[in-house]
Amino acid sequence: MKRFFWICLAVLVCGMFLPAWAGDAPKLKKAVTTARDSVHWEDYTAALSAAKKDQKMIFVDIVADWCIPCREMEKTTYRDKQVVETLNSRFHPVRLNQAAEDTIQCDDKRLPVNRCFFNVWNLQAVPSYVLIAPKGLSILTYSNGLSADQMNILLMQFLSKEKEWIAQ
Repeated sequence: MKRFFWICLAVLVCGMFLPAWAGDAPKLKKAVTTARDSVHWEDYTAALSAAKKDQKMIFVDIVADWCIPCREMEKTTYRDKQVVETLNSRFHPVRLNQAAEDTIQCDDKRLPVNRCFFNVWNLQAVPSYVLIAPKGLSILTYSNGLSADQMNILLMQFLSKEKEWIAQ
């Protein structure tokens, strides 16, 4: 009986690792992402310029390299079809790294992104979001990781006040 156990164990182990040793390991399929399945993040300066012409608000997603909720949202929230459709069609979506030293226009100041984050937008955590009117002034800020459902609600709330905020 003991011998049978060891033979079964050896067959099982060889069956698991033999394909890898032989180079025939089964390949994992990668999820195929099409352009329609992802947010088309724009350059911040280009988005400001385009917003003045087409009168769309700018949705800024502020992330950090070390931010785990930011990574999770990239895999889930920003892959949700409704979130993607709303951001791509109704806003100019922009992603900024909180620690970036690039100089941008935030409200009426030209500052590095990290100074806009702390000093102008008064943010303290990532992920954070800034809604910017077509004229370039920030309307509101929010910080918290969001599920796709929560993001959809937030975007719909933004759009319900769109005409009022665009007039600012």
